[in-house]
Amino acid sequence: MKLEMPQFQHARLLVIGDVMLDRYWHGQASRVSPEAPVPVVKVGNREDRPGGAGNVALNMAALGSAVRLVGIVGNDETGLELLSRLNAAGVYCDFLQSADKPTITKLRVIGQHQQLIRLDFEQEFEAADIIGLQGKVKSLIGDSQVMVLSDYGKGALQETANLIELGRSKDIPIIVDPKGTNFEKYRGATLLTPNLSEFEAVAGYSNNEEEFVNKGLRLVKDLNLEAILITRGEHGMTLIRPDSPELHLPARAQEVFDVTGAGDTVISVLAAAMAAGNGLADSTALANLAAGLVVGKLGTAAISGPELRRAVLVELDSGRGVMTAEQLQIAVQDAKAHDEKIVFTNGCFDIVHAGHVGYLAKAKQLGDRLIVAINDDESAHRLKGPGRPINPVERRMAVLAGLEAVDWVVSFSEDTPEALLEFLQPEVLVKGGDYTMDEVVGGDYVNSYGGEVRVLEFLDDCSTSAIMEKMKEVGE
Repeated sequence: MKLEMPQFQHARLLVIGDVMLDRYWHGQASRVSPEAPVPVVKVGNREDRPGGAGNVALNMAALGSAVRLVGIVGNDETGLELLSRLNAAGVYCDFLQSADKPTITKLRVIGQHQQLIRLDFEQEFEAADIIGLQGKVKSLIGDSQVMVLSDYGKGALQETANLIELGRSKDIPIIVDPKGTNFEKYRGATLLTPNLSEFEAVAGYSNNEEEFVNKGLRLVKDLNLEAILITRGEHGMTLIRPDSPELHLPARAQEVFDVTGAGDTVISVLAAAMAAGNGLADSTALANLAAGLVVGKLGTAAISGPELRRAVLVELDSGRGVMTAEQLQIAVQDAKAHDEKIVFTNGCFDIVHAGHVGYLAKAKQLGDRLIVAINDDESAHRLKGPGRPINPVERRMAVLAGLEAVDWVVSFSEDTPEALLEFLQPEVLVKGGDYTMDEVVGGDYVNSYGGEVRVLEFLDDCSTSAIMEKMKEVGE
């Protein structure tokens, strides 16, 4: 699987859920209060951001998608502030207004970039507050490609079953960010995106990965879902589908600064990518990358289209080149988790010539990722004799890494690559030249776990030895 940037500008999304305003008061906390053992914060600046389902919609709009948002606010200045900020970001809002309950507000006090306390101002909305919500959804769903239910347990989604039925009647994907332990109300949705604690609260604790996946599959079946995506913090996320192997994506964050709103980012990018035409697995991989970006920011923050595009480009570039065996093992595990087929070949590659280039291009066509393992200098000398190698291992690796067909280059000190094959277990082992299948070193091992062994021909009259003989003739 290779990440590609979707055409987010073509996506049309409908978000329904609990909207709120996230407030941040930033300041310096340089002393302890004489009144109680708490820090004194001298507030310097204040910041308001849409939160909850509002943050989901804001993330989608930041990607360039068309977004409609349905929720409930109070008849107050906070509600007007929330509406104003969302409209300014390009989100179309169709809000119900509660006559006697305030707009949900969460105030976070930040000192030296550290959250010190959070104050919640809210009252849970009741049945009388959501009268008319389904009517608003019906008027907006016709032009939507994906529907998202963002449930924070504040009362906006009391009629979840009816909303899911409405989405199914329009034959559009329904993605739910769930809340609480009653997942039955989400029956019939396309995809649920609980975090690990939410999943375990419903399915129970798992002692191992197999049990974890089986519980996910059981939940998918019991609730008539198409899939479930469990976000697992520092352990990444896992997509479980009944008709495919589980897809595990490792965490992408370089540094976790604040996990606030990370779940909103996941469901936003996932839904927008699907609405733009991406498949579920590709959309999940993109959402995982975006989650790694957002946890490096403070508070609820949106990931912009250009920001995600840069990350995709970096991801594509950083996944190739010269690696140690340990680094390569991690890269291979990641590639296999993305259902990519690994091809492995080896040799000295002392003087890279047209025969090598053509051979490696053919080898790459046998799978998704090509590993070239080369003998280090001492190993090459033992195999090739006096005067060899002509080029030291660092130069040989650099040349190979520059070829378009080659994904990863690694060196080994043994005479054969058998230890590397056991370490990496590629799906395809390729050898070039006049070898027979029985002569390919490591072939028996690759065959033992169901891998494939292939022999490809080099170009005629093109070899390192022939080049060296020609050079001798010219020198004479």
